Amino acid sequence: MPKLKTHSGAKKRFKLTKTGKVKRAHAYKSHILTKKDSKRCRRLRSETYADKTNEATIKKMIPYK
Repeated sequence: MPKLKTHSGAKKRFKLTKTGKVKRAHAYKSHILTKKDSKRCRRLRSETYADKTNEATIKKMIPYK
């Protein structure tokens, strides 16, 4: 069986926890921050978990993480 290639975009965006959940960052935090209030920016800073419906797909993209 040949080695599987890791998806370059996925390896930068997702991390796996010990229990197998997929951690991700929030979107909408990169630019046009002046119109977003500080409370919103603070909430976007924290990490969250990917939805369980997407977990299998993400894990296939990062097989060795």
